Amino acid sequence: MNAPLTVAAGQASCVALDVAANVATAARLVRLAADQGAELVVLPELFLTGPELTAVVVEPAKYTVGETDSRLDPLADACADSRTAAVVGAPVWEDGRILVSAHVLGRGGQPVGRYDKQHLTAAERAVGISAGTLGHTVSLDTWRLGVAIGEDVHHAEHARAAARDGCQVYLVGTPLDRPGPPDSLVTERAADNGLYTVLAGPVGSGIWHPEGERLAEAGADPSVAAATLERL
Repeated sequence: MNAPLTVAAGQASCVALDVAANVATAARLVRLAADQGAELVVLPELFLTGPELTAVVVEPAKYTVGETDSRLDPLADACADSRTAAVVGAPVWEDGRILVSAHVLGRGGQPVGRYDKQHLTAAERAVGISAGTLGHTVSLDTWRLGVAIGEDVHHAEHARAAARDGCQVYLVGTPLDRPGPPDSLVTERAADNGLYTVLAGPVGSGIWHPEGERLAEAGADPSVAAATLERL
């Protein structure tokens, strides 16, 4: 029941609107994280397309990524080969709506869940992105993990909801076109809710202890920040 969990935040650039190339990079990051002992790796917001949402809205059939999309196969294979779970950002087209989402792949590479971003920026709303309505908790071994995307972390109630749902870790993918939230905000979310926080973005990716200490920081692109979390 008290086994530790080793997690990683992946930091890398993506190729605009090239899903196959970005899946290949995601697979490399999973393998790199696994080499450091990671059992779970978190990747940035919209990692599989980049932030080119206008193009996604114009051609959703081309640029959105479903849970069973065959383009995800190399990433699923990397997860299965290394027994490492992954959270990867991509746009999703569902019921006529386009969502900014995070796909969750289990250790065997199988889809085990999806979270749709709840708090949108003005630019996202302006191009026609829809907001998600439900939070998402991932179970990995005996750990409960809450998923967040970008703007979500700026809303205190989002992390509180994860904590109320029994989460011990808050997994945040941040945008590729601008820096993620400041360290002060990340440590505030961690401390206010007793959560480890894993932040994956273009720069500043890392892992924080619930008391605010940074446990790991990613280096040059591409890289991962990995840390072993002990049950509190």
